[in-house]
Amino acid sequence: MSDGSDDELTYAEAGVDIEDSEAATAALVGAVSEVGDTTEYAGLVDVGDRYLALATDGVGTKLLVAVALGDYSTVGIDCIAMNVNDLVAAGVEPAAFVDYLAVDVPDEARAAELGEGLAAGAEEAGVALVGGETAVMPEVVEDFDLAGTVAGLATDDDLLAGEAQAGDVLVGFASSGIHSNGLTLAREAASRAGGFDEPFPGDDYDTVGEALLEPTRIYTYLLDALHEYDVHAAAHVTGGGWTNLERMGEYRYDVTDPLPAQDVFAFVRDAGNVGDEEMHRTFNMGTGFVVAVDPADADALIDATDGERIGEVADGDESSVEIRGLSL
Repeated sequence: MSDGSDDELTYAEAGVDIEDSEAATAALVGAVSEVGDTTEYAGLVDVGDRYLALATDGVGTKLLVAVALGDYSTVGIDCIAMNVNDLVAAGVEPAAFVDYLAVDVPDEARAAELGEGLAAGAEEAGVALVGGETAVMPEVVEDFDLAGTVAGLATDDDLLAGEAQAGDVLVGFASSGIHSNGLTLAREAASRAGGFDEPFPGDDYDTVGEALLEPTRIYTYLLDALHEYDVHAAAHVTGGGWTNLERMGEYRYDVTDPLPAQDVFAFVRDAGNVGDEEMHRTFNMGTGFVVAVDPADADALIDATDGERIGEVADGDESSVEIRGLSL
């Protein structure tokens, strides 16, 4: 069902301007007098013979879908995934996770569902849940917010170099769907199509809401392979969509054989009249994790995992991602 609007929807018009967000983040970091060692995905603290690696993240406006449906069973998994996947992109095995839950009014049933999701995500990721904080702040939050921090230990040898090399093979790993980014745009598209309770135009879900709540895939299972083969850098495809590949260095990323995008992306595109470039700058479009690996090790890495060759890294006059006829 559609509301009849033909206006092309963008992430900024839906409420999130990526450039403004990046500028605000840069201003925050610039105001801090001293920042420790960092990778593109984790902060590092030198503790002698190894590093303590830390990352923090939340679930974003996906929480509003959970509130609308009264289903909180999966967003705890998202919270774990969004954090541990960042450590994986740095080559670090996550060890422990601490959560922060802010609520307007305590709700025992909701808290239990959130806890079950956190426990399920932690078990899959192989991390210990080491407590957390629940804050009741009725004048600060509406409904609830969920975030967390993950910690891991790594030696110099564990850390990925973080810089791709020209000639590297790009290996992609499928997402489970929309993950926990771009939900402000996806929710607006859903509202144009009649809301979360509308039937989903595909075979995988009964309703649009179920499709949007599919939890983020966890990629900790890749760590052994990332260390065994000559993986130079990795990208967790989150906010900013496919432009995340540029975090592996200033190259041209030729994605010649992208993994297929799940039906949920076609739904958002069609319901919101969202352009292809906007889709690829906002969403993972079927691929949640990408690595740049030495060509000599690419086939072995693919054989050892569920990854697929999706393209290569090339020198270019300026950094870009070339995918599906787009230049991002």
